[in-house]
Amino acid sequence: MGTQQLESVPEPKYWHLKTVLSEALDSEFSVGEILPNERDLAARFGVARATLRQALEQLELEGRLQRRRGVGTTVAPPRVGVAVGGEQHAWPGTIGDAWQAVDCTEAAPPAAVADILETLHGEQVHVVRRSRMSHGQPVAAELLYIPADSVPALPAIDAPSGAARARAVLRELQRLELEGQDRSVELGSARADDAKELDRLPGAPVLVVTTRFFAEGRTAAVSLATYRADTCRLTFGDSGGVEIHHGPERRAS
Repeated sequence: MGTQQLESVPEPKYWHLKTVLSEALDSEFSVGEILPNERDLAARFGVARATLRQALEQLELEGRLQRRRGVGTTVAPPRVGVAVGGEQHAWPGTIGDAWQAVDCTEAAPPAAVADILETLHGEQVHVVRRSRMSHGQPVAAELLYIPADSVPALPAIDAPSGAARARAVLRELQRLELEGQDRSVELGSARADDAKELDRLPGAPVLVVTTRFFAEGRTAAVSLATYRADTCRLTFGDSGGVEIHHGPERRAS
């Protein structure tokens, strides 16, 4: 990686440095290779370490770099393709669903979720935890909030906990006639639990997909799915569904 001074640049130094680093990643580094330490990089480009960190953070947000515990900053692999949109009239857990049930507990949802479900704050609901893998790596973690009145026959099911309980809740949910669903996508930061499950550092950029499932004229369930922003690229197709495409190419920044 050659030395390049960044004086007299009309755009912010960190942004120009990001472009220079991106070009170097394409020409000089391979996937998984560890970058030199911050001190060496800052000296090589004649910038302050704070400027360098801004550029590295932006490249991580764009999926070019990964920060790995105990390793350092490495060149990220191509983004993983995972379909998000799916069928607009399918409950979670139906045939073809790529998510894996992990656990099911009863807990009070966050206030924002309780408002969507129109339940009292502090009222417990079923919380199904699921995970999603692609190409052998975790790409998403989901919390699915389901009120008791959406699965009224559940007490008769002998599945007290774990993945079996989660699958039982989903089977009962599927007894309702799904009237529709809507989704929203926003950029967020990984919480401690999500970061651990997704093998990321707390605070790492993530994409949060919120899905509301409608049945019997109300919101019957709410899904909060957290995707790794460094491995997922969202696009919106003609059908209105949301998909994450995979491709070996990288766009020049």
